[in-house]
Amino acid sequence: MADFVVEARTDFSNDVSKQPVLEVRDLVVRFERADGVVHAVNGVDFAVRPGEWLGIIGESGSGKSVTLMSILGLLGEGGRVIRGNAWFNGVDLVQLSDRQLRTVRGKDIGVVFQNLAEGFNPYLPIGSQIAEVLVNHRLCTRRTAHRRVIEFMHELGIADAKARFQQYPHELSGGMRQRAMIASAIVSEPKVIFADEPTTALDSTVQMQVLALLTDICRKRGTAVVMVTHDLGVAAHTCDRIVVMYGGVVMEEAPIDEFLQFPTHPYTLGLRAASFDPEQPDRPLRPIPGVAPVLLEAPRGCPFAPRCHMATTVCRERLPALRQTRPEHRVACHHVQGENEHEPYPIP
Repeated sequence: MADFVVEARTDFSNDVSKQPVLEVRDLVVRFERADGVVHAVNGVDFAVRPGEWLGIIGESGSGKSVTLMSILGLLGEGGRVIRGNAWFNGVDLVQLSDRQLRTVRGKDIGVVFQNLAEGFNPYLPIGSQIAEVLVNHRLCTRRTAHRRVIEFMHELGIADAKARFQQYPHELSGGMRQRAMIASAIVSEPKVIFADEPTTALDSTVQMQVLALLTDICRKRGTAVVMVTHDLGVAAHTCDRIVVMYGGVVMEEAPIDEFLQFPTHPYTLGLRAASFDPEQPDRPLRPIPGVAPVLLEAPRGCPFAPRCHMATTVCRERLPALRQTRPEHRVACHHVQGENEHEPYPIP
């Protein structure tokens, strides 16, 4: 788990006035493959408010990245949204054509991709690619765009930004390329940023620096962030709220402090047990037994049941609904107790 300090989180616990800037409801995504249909996302719900950091965590294959890419219309071959809504500024993004979505992507919703190699065209200078975001959306002239990009690059800690503006992606270090990608995502002053494993390819020191920069610049501007990560330490230090996904389903959702103090779903507890805790450096790591499902069939019961030490017959036969266990804390488990009766499960 990463161990670093960022600017204080925004307190949303008593702020009911802030309406969601993005609200996803009952999102279902399928991929058609030669060997069958992959049920990648199965009824996902979440919302994010202005200035809030929402972390989506889970193992590889849990549907985290697919959820974000489906909202942006970037699923690729074979992928399609079967049902659901993604409300943004009063518009359902799921219903928009690709041409209409292009007016949203990069302008109102910025994206920080996981793969640095895919984030930039290797044949064009970094600065001009970032400037194209402003020019293509007709936010300013090309000359003004160049000036603003250099200012953003400097703000993000890119030394000698004017010279870096002219360099090609391969001429920058991984940390500098990631800073440039963040500049590309935020230069248009979007309302929301999707950050898909934004620091996975970086070493721990650079990871801390980049996350601190991204956190600082977004909080100053009131930009909401939806961040996909498998790292509980990163989520704990940056996010206001957490959504845990497994098998294309939301297992648990809670404000970060509540999540850390009262983790409830057996899968969440398994993730905690398998993650390094800097406050307990001598605690042995305990991996979750079994493997993640392939999802070539729609989950009949809880997708985690085959790996869960708490599973009973009802878990294997019926998919549990998200139930509120505490204020703003929801858990999808047949064995969870109701509000005011909350007791966290023991770690197996």
